[in-house]
Amino acid sequence: MTKTRPPFMRLYYAIAVVAAILIGFGVKLLFLPAPAVEAGIHPGANANMNILQMDIDHPNMKNLPVLDVKDPI
Repeated sequence: MTKTRPPFMRLYYAIAVVAAILIGFGVKLLFLPAPAVEAGIHPGANANMNILQMDIDHPNMKNLPVLDVKDPI
């Protein structure tokens, strides 16, 4: 004979499974440190910055519209 569970028992089982997963994930975050990430700041062969070229490429940087902020204070 097979007994079927009432619907509210299935709901409790689903809630318990989700809670166990969330608790396990929280414990993992608590006890295992995040891996250290190193920024890739090492320049390549052509990684020099030419300020003059930036001025040539973007000549209208000085003519940008001014943002008008309406401060209620």
